[in-house]
Amino acid sequence: MSLLHRLFGVDKPIIAMLHLPAMPGRPRHDRAAGMGHLVDTVSRDIDALQHAGVDGFLFCNEADLPYRIGVGPEAVAGMAAVIGQVRSTLTLPFGVNLVWDPLASLAVARATGAAFVREVFTGVFESDLGLMHPDFGAIAAYRQQIGAESVALFSNITPEFASTIGTRSVAERAHSATYLGVDAILISGQLTGTSTSVRELLEAKTAVPEMPVLANTGVREDTIDEILAIADGVLVGTSLKRDGVTWNSVDPERADRFMAVVQRVRGAVPV
Repeated sequence: MSLLHRLFGVDKPIIAMLHLPAMPGRPRHDRAAGMGHLVDTVSRDIDALQHAGVDGFLFCNEADLPYRIGVGPEAVAGMAAVIGQVRSTLTLPFGVNLVWDPLASLAVARATGAAFVREVFTGVFESDLGLMHPDFGAIAAYRQQIGAESVALFSNITPEFASTIGTRSVAERAHSATYLGVDAILISGQLTGTSTSVRELLEAKTAVPEMPVLANTGVREDTIDEILAIADGVLVGTSLKRDGVTWNSVDPERADRFMAVVQRVRGAVPV
């Protein structure tokens, strides 16, 4: 059984984003609304997405602009608190992503029972946030130390807001990340909500055919058929929101239409 089928119960899963409003300590956090606002927002999105029939969730502090390389303890506590309060309503597996902090993401995943984390685990990148250079050896050791070996590592090898330092191709980076021990490869667009490159998806999947390769950003109702013909699954957020705006709540009609197309496409695409 493939990793994705084991985690999500289907081949070519649709993992929907649960974008938290800005967390405590970040410029956009609404102090007056408090933590209840975060819980209420996520709860509404969970209801709409589970009704639409997605296969999994990814909790993310997407609204914590401007992002930092590494988060504070307030973000870790806030994310864990929100997940703890909505956990009983979840009927699907979920993951955690605290942007851009692999250790914090793993800590919250371990504490909340998440199945996977999404982060940048390998490579060196120049980014709008500064130099990004994760220490995968230390990250893997930390995962073992906290007892999170069962938490799968979904590795973003073309991270948003960044470009690789050096000349290695997407195929070479996919090969090396696979060799070093990640569990899935993610291919992203340049920014949140922008389309994943079909060419880069194909390059990564051709390089590591036995490794799950997923589209990480910008998948839409009118592109899902082309994406799922190559990718082993997708993460989707912005295109399911009202008016296609990342910061809005999930639009139940958009989500229903998207999943109706997915069911048709999955039935036609060989696994």
